[in-house]
Order: sequence, then C-alpha cells, then structure tokens
Amino acid sequence: MKLAFMHLDGSILRVCGLALLLALPLGGPSLGQTANGDGAASEGAGEPDQAGETSEAPPSDGPFIEALSRLATVLGSMHFLRTLCATEDQSIWRDEMGRFIAAQKPGEADKRRLIASFNNGYRAYESTYRSCTDAARLAHNRYQSEGEKLAQDIVTRYGN
Repeated sequence: MKLAFMHLDGSILRVCGLALLLALPLGGPSLGQTANGDGAASEGAGEPDQAGETSEAPPSDGPFIEALSRLATVLGSMHFLRTLCATEDQSIWRDEMGRFIAAQKPGEADKRRLIASFNNGYRAYESTYRSCTDAARLAHNRYQSEGEKLAQDIVTRYGN
C-alpha cells in the first residue's frame, strides 16, 4: 500500500496513508528477528565535509517534530512486537520508517532524532518480551491505535 504525500513546513511528509497501515492485524507467533539481527533502524552519521567535520542543519524547532518523534517511537515499538508475534510482513514498520525518513528528507539532526526515537521504541520492548504473549499483542494493538491517532493528528494540524 502506498502512502499519500503531504507538504509539511516545506518538506514532504508521508503520513496520510499511515493510518491505514496501522490497521494491519497482528498474526500469531513467529521465529527470529529481521535480517540484520536486531531489527532496530541503522543510525548513520552525517557525511563528513572536506575538512573531515560533519556539517548539518540545526534541529527543527517546529512543534511537529515532537509528534514525528513520538510516531517514530510508536513505529519502533510496533516493529519489535510485530517481529515477535506476526507470521508475515514482519519488517513493515521498519520499512515504513525508512520510507518515512526518505520522504521527509529531514536534516541530519532531525534524522538522528527520528532514528533514535524508533530505536528507543524498539529496545523498550526488546528488553521486556522474549516471546509473543497476550500482553505483547495488547501492547501492539494499543500502539496501533496511538499511531493511527498520531498520524491523523499530524495530517490535520501540520498538513497544508
């Protein structure tokens, strides 16, 4: 399913269709993690300039960055819980996070913040759950609801 695009503060943000993706059902138990082993998103540093220093734009100070950061945390938590409990589409939330960042095209500081939020959400459950339980499914379902509300709120408040 493709996500719709909307403009947000001069950049492209793909959240319009995210609410529909958040409705994906959580399946039964599954084995293993994603292909990279831990499932968390890769956090890359900015590209060094010729002097060897990293040049980057300052972090955004817009109110939308808090909402985007929380959405990234929710996606990270859902990614872990889905890899634990789903039998198919296990990497959907990690893949969506990658597409989300690619479409948003944030500065390096904001990109690192969003990736860190995703990873924090992932690791919060990684340290708690070793197998799919009713509590894990309940947590996933609650995050689906929160993620849907966040996505709709971001579109409503900050879309133009």
